[in-house]
Amino acid sequence: MDRIKTLVGDITRVEVDAIVNAANSSLLGGGGVDGAIHRAAGPELLEECRALNGCEPGHAKITKGYGLPAGNVIHTVGPVWNGGLEGEPDLLAQCYENSLRVGLDNGCRTFAFPAISTGVYGYPADQAALIAVGTITRVLNELPEIESVTLVAFDDESHAHLMTALGRAED
Repeated sequence: MDRIKTLVGDITRVEVDAIVNAANSSLLGGGGVDGAIHRAAGPELLEECRALNGCEPGHAKITKGYGLPAGNVIHTVGPVWNGGLEGEPDLLAQCYENSLRVGLDNGCRTFAFPAISTGVYGYPADQAALIAVGTITRVLNELPEIESVTLVAFDDESHAHLMTALGRAED
């Protein structure tokens, strides 16, 4: 599907209507992509996040992008990997779907996602990539108003998982 793109890079530099933050449930910043997004956006993001009163796993909440090239940040809380038998695949799929729906409800048409839950939350990157691509493909088929989704990998190995999930040969 040509509405799904991939790249290896820094999600805080991607110019889209909304980038997705793999947040913790407090929404008050953390490590990995969460910390990078908060640093790049500036202190106003933290201030707005404080007013949101956190977020449950699988849900999504939207803020402005502040110092980011993206106009908005959609915060979603992925599942912590516990072997896959505690609803983690469904929760991860909900993160992608709810992020797209919250964004669309707020006028966003272009999105960029990191790999949700694959860092400190321990979700196996290959399995997470399959869920991400499958869920995004399904939602794009339901919501033609969404113009594009860019999956941003932080390294070549993560990008290879995305390419495999998309059924694309490495270029």
